[in-house]
Amino acid sequence: MCGIVGIVAKSNVNQTIFDALTVLQHRGQDAAGMVTCEGNRFFLRKDNGLVNEVFRTRHMKRLAGNVGIGHVRYPTAGSSSSAEAQPFYVNSPYGIALAHNGNLTNADDVAEQMFRADLRHINTTSDSEVLLNVLAHELQLQGKLKPQAEDMFAAVQRVHERCKGGYAAVALITGYGMLAFRDPHGIRPLIYGKRETKSGTEYMVASESVALDISGFERVRDIAPGEAIYIDMAGNVSTQQCAENTTLAPCLFEYVYLARPDSIIDEVNVHISRMRMGKKLADKIRRERPDHDIDVIIPIPDTSRTSAMEMAKELGVTFREGFIKNRYIGRTFIMPGQVQRKKSVRRKLNPIGMEFKDKVVMLVDDSIVRGTTSSQIVQMARDVGAKKVYFASAAPPVKFPNVYGIDMPAAEELIAHGRTDKEIGEEIGCDWMIYQELDDLKQSVSEGNPSITEFDTCVFDGQYVAGDIDEDYLKRLKAARNDSAKGKNKKASSNESSNLCSKID
Repeated sequence: MCGIVGIVAKSNVNQTIFDALTVLQHRGQDAAGMVTCEGNRFFLRKDNGLVNEVFRTRHMKRLAGNVGIGHVRYPTAGSSSSAEAQPFYVNSPYGIALAHNGNLTNADDVAEQMFRADLRHINTTSDSEVLLNVLAHELQLQGKLKPQAEDMFAAVQRVHERCKGGYAAVALITGYGMLAFRDPHGIRPLIYGKRETKSGTEYMVASESVALDISGFERVRDIAPGEAIYIDMAGNVSTQQCAENTTLAPCLFEYVYLARPDSIIDEVNVHISRMRMGKKLADKIRRERPDHDIDVIIPIPDTSRTSAMEMAKELGVTFREGFIKNRYIGRTFIMPGQVQRKKSVRRKLNPIGMEFKDKVVMLVDDSIVRGTTSSQIVQMARDVGAKKVYFASAAPPVKFPNVYGIDMPAAEELIAHGRTDKEIGEEIGCDWMIYQELDDLKQSVSEGNPSITEFDTCVFDGQYVAGDIDEDYLKRLKAARNDSAKGKNKKASSNESSNLCSKID
């Protein structure tokens, strides 16, 4: 999971892109990057680190131009190499920079085709570089010295034909404009908006609507599955459907965990969908234990707070904040390596003893992936005197790896894989484990937009909506994502130089 943004404006865009990336920081804390365009020249800055660490005043001064794109990244398969920070750039044709959120499931095959048939070299292991080179090659085949919108759309159509998986991308074409597109299933989110200025209308595309909100852009609509939008340097907007047999099947995990609650994705208010998740959990508790003895409901900050509050309201149980979160520790879910995750949990959360002592506590989290964090939090609650510790997950059991841009571990490292709910509860040390039902989760989201009839639910049921996933692919994924492999990747990447600030002429 990553965050992307692109802007076509009437004045310098570097500060607006910076602001957008800061509110998309939750989507990736490993690296950040920005490319701007002035005339026929690109200006690039990217490196490992948080947004406010990567972009200093000296870098911002060099990022000139009224058009630009930005990216925040988290490491896939444990890689934290700065060589894979985005955006990526190629100089033929025209000069194209691209930032990407998602994952191409046939990246290896396409990279081989690019080398043998298209005579293009892929320099990293990033599928984003593959996507960029496919787009560049297909644009070059259009054979236009001055490409028009129809040439952009023809190239995107070929991208959809060649690339499989889940992806949302934004590209900058030197001197011509900005192109953005979304995969034919709409798995990864992409939205665009506009704002009126004295100099004219400006446009932004981004992963989440919150990026538009903070800079005063009015949300226009989500980019449809398989659709592309092209905005030229003058601010003229063109859109076209570039794929056949499209289906809107957004990633369900976006609403559970990935997205900010103040975002709207595919017309669904994320905050309200999480409220519904809490109500559904309360209904399940009433069905299973109408005479429950819960004294207090405590969220595990921050993503579960909305669901926990609604659960408490529905059950008529006291809601309390029981954990204080260290805001300077990143999201443990997206940290490479089990050792680092274990160390981070205790540094990240500290319990308020009086909220637990001698009480039957229901802890609520958005989901459980490995169980590492959950087991430590349950023990924290016991250590400060909880009489009983129950645990509720706003999402169903996570049993399968994600292949569309979320770096979940191999199936065997997922605590729910091959275990019953009761066994999971025993594994994390709680007295009662309760999970959201998958149908209830789907309904919690689709009530916000009834036109969504299908979701990417692969982490819950192993059904991969974009297809082309077999046992061999999952075996290769397992080899890349297990914690031992991540440790090796981290050690190797630590030896690389990360001074990637440059100006491209």
